[in-house]
Amino acid sequence: MRAFFRTEVGSTSVLIIATVLAMLWANSPWGDTYEQFWHTPLGLSFGTAEFSLDLRHWVNDGLMTIFFFVIGLEISREVTVGQLRDKRLIAVPTVAALGGMIVPAAIYFALNAGGPGAGGWGVPIATDTAFALGLLAIVGARCPDPLRAFLLTLAIVDDVLAILIIAIFYTENLSATALLVAAVLLALIVTLRWLKIWRSPAYVILGIALWVATLQSGIHPTLIGIVLGTLVLVYAPSDHKLLRAGEAVQEFTSSPTPALAREAALSVQRAVSVNERLQLRLHPWSSYLIVPIFALANAGVRLDAASLAAAATSPVAIGIALGLALGKILGIMAGTWLPLRLNWGVLPGNLVWGQLLGGAAVSGIGFTVALFIVDLAFDDPAIQSQAKIGIVAGSLISALLGWLIFRMAWDRGGVCAPPDAEPEEELPVLLAVPVHEGDHVRGPVDAGVTIVQYGDFECPYCGRLSGVMAELLERYPSARFVFRHFPLREMHPHAVAAALVSEAAADRGRFWEMHDILYDNQRFLNDADLTHYADELQVEAWADVPRHMRRIAADQEGGLASGVRGTPTLFINGVRHQGGLDLASLDRAVRDALA
Repeated sequence: MRAFFRTEVGSTSVLIIATVLAMLWANSPWGDTYEQFWHTPLGLSFGTAEFSLDLRHWVNDGLMTIFFFVIGLEISREVTVGQLRDKRLIAVPTVAALGGMIVPAAIYFALNAGGPGAGGWGVPIATDTAFALGLLAIVGARCPDPLRAFLLTLAIVDDVLAILIIAIFYTENLSATALLVAAVLLALIVTLRWLKIWRSPAYVILGIALWVATLQSGIHPTLIGIVLGTLVLVYAPSDHKLLRAGEAVQEFTSSPTPALAREAALSVQRAVSVNERLQLRLHPWSSYLIVPIFALANAGVRLDAASLAAAATSPVAIGIALGLALGKILGIMAGTWLPLRLNWGVLPGNLVWGQLLGGAAVSGIGFTVALFIVDLAFDDPAIQSQAKIGIVAGSLISALLGWLIFRMAWDRGGVCAPPDAEPEEELPVLLAVPVHEGDHVRGPVDAGVTIVQYGDFECPYCGRLSGVMAELLERYPSARFVFRHFPLREMHPHAVAAALVSEAAADRGRFWEMHDILYDNQRFLNDADLTHYADELQVEAWADVPRHMRRIAADQEGGLASGVRGTPTLFINGVRHQGGLDLASLDRAVRDALA
């Protein structure tokens, strides 16, 4: 999932550049050439047989099939070995995705029922994953990993439903002959998979033929991308394949010959499913090339005074903008509350409603699929222009709302949990393990106030608190700060590794330098990043791991005995701090303790 996030987030800048270029081109003195270029025919001919599409349809019907094929691969993997296996975890984002489609469509239809734009109700239903994840990258640690997982699951369900809507409601003039040919070709592909014949050329040839037959049938060929993606084999690496790969690599290391090198490479490759190998190869092409070309071909809308004036009073533009900016928030929040209320499922991590509200707002950024449906829903160029202006306006408003919510209300509201969740246990309020010589202490030994924090280097709340604590210690030089480890393994996969590296730095007397580096770089805590930080401080990152693990475990045991259940938890002069974690609240608490 982290690799997926990196690819999608990285492509956001390229997608924005392509969108801006399309708009500049369409509004330049050479704006007429924009439509002329994308309507240039391109095809193949063999004797009297000819197959031709204009450039825009090659992009929308051809390249975008690869984009949806990658989505199909992701769906197949998540359903088979990923998060979508757990019905309790997928129930909430599934209903949230439904709500996030029904409400925007209803708002749009209420404004356009009976009018020339009535068929465009499908435009505001979809979320643009790349843009949404790009904004979450800017938000940073205020958007915790469980929220990203929730939004990614929601986006996958959203994509599936959007493709079904395209196939059912935006398909016209079906050709029975071509549809029959497509069904036969799909059956051949399924048969090859059932017979376990894994010859790439056969699948490529049949896939291209199936795409052509689907295009001729009247069904949008991108549906085939999703179908073929879900058919690609996916499996978790078996112990046998992993063992065989390890043996082959060991044999090559002992005797590095070309034959053993080939055998080692094949053994390692076979340990990973075809689905995941294809995702690794196709994600960069899809994210950095196909989607930006799609934006370049479709986002070129004229923004002159006449177009903007028409859009300002157009029910099509207003319906799309309101559907994205308002409908998505209302639909996703209602779709999240309902299954939690009825105890149909749970959310990953301890998400609060403020975080869900920010995620719902960001989900209103609809671009790729929205533009895609505009081309299918409207034939009138004027209505298409108004719809595209509505998409841009609604997406910009959603991005701004999401950013503001994450800035101002990201930690507000209670934890999102079913109503029958077990009540909180009665927790101790006194520190069970007094401060001792082995603790990490910043401040004077004879301090008038001692603040003990149980923290996690990957916890966004702890990251926010680190800056507050630094300012607090500047205000009160007579106070001292003690840090103890409490990594939340289930929520933060890199927390333990970060704690180990901090202990390795402590052996060299550089714990607090590493402490500050880790909190300054919370989004970058994989093993390579941690090794790099250790090298910067001239520390051996993974030295004496067993001893450091015992130290971390001792901190955790002391925390549990003190009633610590989450991070950050503070004790001021041995008493649990029950107030806010902002600077003003902690300043008052320190002054009261000094008094």
